[in-house]
Amino acid sequence: MSATQEHRRLLGRRTVVAAVGAAGAAAALTACGGGSDGSGGSDTVEQPAGGGKGGEVIAATSDIPEGGGVVFAAQKVVVTQPQPGEFKAFSSTCTHQGCAVKDVSGGTITCPCHNSTFDAATGSPTGGPATRPLPAREITVEGDSIRLA
Repeated sequence: MSATQEHRRLLGRRTVVAAVGAAGAAAALTACGGGSDGSGGSDTVEQPAGGGKGGEVIAATSDIPEGGGVVFAAQKVVVTQPQPGEFKAFSSTCTHQGCAVKDVSGGTITCPCHNSTFDAATGSPTGGPATRPLPAREITVEGDSIRLA
């Protein structure tokens, strides 16, 4: 099997495991949750099936403010919590000229270089010279820990 075929096989397996875990987590949260906004959207956050294989723990869920977020410069990622209990992650590199975003508040991620702004829930540009969204990064939530996947 070539290296490319092996890579595709591993990516396919990871996708299936992540999807099964995310579906189980969504069912558990729905059963325990108080309601739904009816959006039916998918989250960047995925919970793996089985015993917590994931990347580096970068934060506790309590570290990420609701409606805001935290930039992790060393990992080049920004983690947001647009709605209570909903965590998203994006590259912290602005798509305009590659500066690092610095601030997340009021549902907006801001780049200080040229004042581009991005939606904290989607990474889509909302103002400034940037026209492309921040690329999504994969994270997992295990208990109260957020890990890069």
